[in-house]
Amino acid sequence: MSPEVVVDVGPLSVSEVVSVARDGAVVRLGPDALVALARARSVVDVLAAAPTPVYGISTGFGALATRHIPTDMRAQLQRSLVRSHAAGSGPEVEREVVRALMLLRLSTLATGHTGVRPETAQLLASLLTHGITPVVHEYGSLGCSGDLAPLAHCALALMGEGSVRDASGELVPAADALAAAGLTPVELVAKEGLALINGTDGMLGMLALAIHDLRLLMRTADVAAAMSVEGQLGTDRVFAADLQAIRPHPGQAASAANLVALLADSGIVASHRGPDCNRVQDAYSLRCSPQVHGGARDTLEHAAVVAGRELASAVDNPVVVGDRVESNGNFHGAPVAYVLDFLAIVTADVASISERRTDRFLDKARNHGLPPFLAHDPGVDSGLMIAQYTQAAIVSELKRLANPASVDSIPSSAMQEDHVSMGWSAARKLRRAVDGLTRVVAIEVMTAARALDLRAPLAASPATSAVVRLLREGGVPGPGPDRHLSPEIEACVELVRSGAVVHVVEEVIGELQ
Repeated sequence: MSPEVVVDVGPLSVSEVVSVARDGAVVRLGPDALVALARARSVVDVLAAAPTPVYGISTGFGALATRHIPTDMRAQLQRSLVRSHAAGSGPEVEREVVRALMLLRLSTLATGHTGVRPETAQLLASLLTHGITPVVHEYGSLGCSGDLAPLAHCALALMGEGSVRDASGELVPAADALAAAGLTPVELVAKEGLALINGTDGMLGMLALAIHDLRLLMRTADVAAAMSVEGQLGTDRVFAADLQAIRPHPGQAASAANLVALLADSGIVASHRGPDCNRVQDAYSLRCSPQVHGGARDTLEHAAVVAGRELASAVDNPVVVGDRVESNGNFHGAPVAYVLDFLAIVTADVASISERRTDRFLDKARNHGLPPFLAHDPGVDSGLMIAQYTQAAIVSELKRLANPASVDSIPSSAMQEDHVSMGWSAARKLRRAVDGLTRVVAIEVMTAARALDLRAPLAASPATSAVVRLLREGGVPGPGPDRHLSPEIEACVELVRSGAVVHVVEEVIGELQ
């Protein structure tokens, strides 16, 4: 049975966004939302009938707002707005992003501050439920006046125009997809076209998806770090709670606690804990893992706070407030754009320290007795030499993606919209960064697992041993002569992306922080 998400006057959660975007949850408008929609529509109808021009209802838009539009041309005004703003270009945006965008626009409509009719909102919910996904393109949004072009492509589908992907993924005309689902295209009336396209929903949807993915990846990065500390004969003493408490960052404490739990009962760690060990300090990439991972975690939770505020917002211009309609600037994407850029920065840095831990395994001068490149027969075999090249290439790309989009602004609409957020661009590059971090951490896990095998007969901890078994059973064999490496990397990437690495650990030691 498909999950269900009820869109009502209250805010959605990140998990609800993920449920609709990725899991195909059925979407239903709640009773309070229907009441709020009807109430706001009645206000718009009164203002539309009045002789005084009201922006968004009886005027043009943007730099053309000075023109008063007569009553008999207002339906055409709404159609023209949507058609002209559906000006995206480039590759198709991912289905999950478009579904998240549609859901969040519906959430704003449900607040009763936009003035669309209940039946228009209901059609948007029905598209989500029937798996009809409008084609949205990579380029077109400046992240101010919201994600205009992406949302316009979705509004176009409500009108029965443009192209969509049906539930099976086939590209079909919107009119055909609606007819096949028993749905009737909407005839937009005053204010509705503008209300359907004027929001931060695309960038916010991508932020919600990234928060969900990065929370998992931060725990996975702790698993990878623990495996690297163990495989490189590092100490777990530096992760002790009393040492972390004297610098009380919550993310750092959580990451260090994870490392302590992951390394508990490790025969490898115990083997060099005694007085004969002449190691004074581990390298920064091992010793400072909680500080880097923890700083990233705290930044992620700040982003989640911003996302929560935005999920509770009604983003439109103008908005219905009481019995009046007012212009505002709440569509500006700056708050969302900033945290999207913040997350790209910490994503790059977590990947950077992961790559450094991996590289230490491969250098015989630093890996404490392991074969060069963890190769079966060094010289004949190259081992995991080029896996680190792959990591390095990704990390270099992530550093470029960490360059903030939100510091840029290009004026538009004849200088009426003279400062924009570029939040959509920030969100697009963050999606690529999250994918890159997934791959970098997967290669560290794969490398550390081989090193732990090579430490035999010393036994790894119960938690890290579970990860090694998962890889060996999941298409990532252990040490041996060189073989085609790319399929093994991809298998490990999927184990990280799916959460399987974290899941097997938590089956052994309980839930990670």
